[in-house]
Amino acid sequence: MSKPASASPRVPGLNRSTGRKPAFRIERDSVGELRVPADALWGAQTQRALQNFPISGRPMPRGFIHALGLVKAAAAEVNADLGLLKRPLAKVIHAAALDVAEGGHDSQFPVDIYQTGSGTSSNMNANEVIATLATSAAKTRVHPNDHVNLGQSSNDVIPTTIRVAAQLAVVEHLLPSLKHLRKVIERKGKSLKKVVKTGRTHLMDAMPLTFGQEFGAWASQLRSAQARIEDALKRLRRLPIGGTAIGTGINADPRFGKAMAKALSTLTRTRFESAEDKFEGLAAQDDMVELSGQLNALAVALIKIANDLRWMNSGPLAGLGEIELPALQPGSSIMPGKVNPVIPEAVVMVCAQVIGHHTAITLAGQTGNFQLNVTLPLIAADLLDSIGLLGNVMPLLADSAIAGLTVRESHVRAALDRNPILVTALNPVIGYEKGAAIAKQAYKEDRPIREVALEASGLIEDILAELLNPALLSKGGIPEKTRYGRSGRKGGK
Repeated sequence: MSKPASASPRVPGLNRSTGRKPAFRIERDSVGELRVPADALWGAQTQRALQNFPISGRPMPRGFIHALGLVKAAAAEVNADLGLLKRPLAKVIHAAALDVAEGGHDSQFPVDIYQTGSGTSSNMNANEVIATLATSAAKTRVHPNDHVNLGQSSNDVIPTTIRVAAQLAVVEHLLPSLKHLRKVIERKGKSLKKVVKTGRTHLMDAMPLTFGQEFGAWASQLRSAQARIEDALKRLRRLPIGGTAIGTGINADPRFGKAMAKALSTLTRTRFESAEDKFEGLAAQDDMVELSGQLNALAVALIKIANDLRWMNSGPLAGLGEIELPALQPGSSIMPGKVNPVIPEAVVMVCAQVIGHHTAITLAGQTGNFQLNVTLPLIAADLLDSIGLLGNVMPLLADSAIAGLTVRESHVRAALDRNPILVTALNPVIGYEKGAAIAKQAYKEDRPIREVALEASGLIEDILAELLNPALLSKGGIPEKTRYGRSGRKGGK
């Protein structure tokens, strides 16, 4: 039998007969009695989850717990405004929930990621912890279900919490990191806009370009990734709270959903809106799969950038050796003097994990059987982990690799001068077949292409110097109206 509201509140862990704190206390729920650690703020349902799901030892992410606190704080405020919860009771619940949101009780959320698919255990964990904290402050019992969870169901609280957590993580962490990396790349590219290098297709020598153009392509990839992520956030902001059990809104005030979106927008200073179709928000998590897909695309872009850096840095004698990345640590336990591209390697590993997470989230998103997706904790954990990993690694790539890299200009120039593919610029003048023969000869004899072309093309030296000028070729070559004809004279026939 529950205590009357006028009874003294329970203080977890206190043995009133002896005044000493035992190791455990007895809690009861609809299933029966069980022992709970005496100092734990959680109750019976959380304890049952700990017993039922000893799987990974990994609790739900902090970002998720903090967002769950925000949802509970908003619910207390809304329920008070709607006249469903007495203002003093709502005030202590609100304060306790904000304590959770601010990270003051992270240790009280031990439920494993791999739990009931609706996340009910995590929702009840929050309800119980907040109820205990509020009870202590109110000096009267606060009920985890009747008060903290008023107008809510795990089925709408958890998908709402994931959206809030993901939105905040993207806006506050991921996007600033992405913008910083892009700006560092743009700045470095601008400083190298006149340095011409050998381009490569199929990992083989190709026509020249500048480092500025190469870095500019990376910056454009990141700009596109940012635009895709920001577009995905437009759909992520739609919250299904108010749909309760299956989307009908049973036991919730019809005004609850819209009021919650407004309250959460105020609390987070981020725009949220009430989902028009709550059934979709509970049964389908397509918006989170979409965001994960955009993180996946960002990971692909970052791997491309990281691998380009690794190739350009390779050697320094037996590889391309075009750039030198900052030396951050010894590269080998056995080979003295070896220095490795450790930051790009870390980027590749992070991105591989993000791509793996996207596969898991994609599979999880399919598990919306009828009115409820039942893999919500996995989606939350993997989505937030992807956001956190990417947000952490991009500033490292910017500041510890790209900002301090140097170009080995003499080495780059030597390779460029011997690049037989420069003969491509002579195609309109001497034809493809003759150009191919010159290229093969230059490669076979390991001679500069201009030297061989002077012997075999019939063009005079100053014209060849202009036609084969790498700087001009990086801009597309000589304009058509100034092309040289076969006579070797400007405009010749």
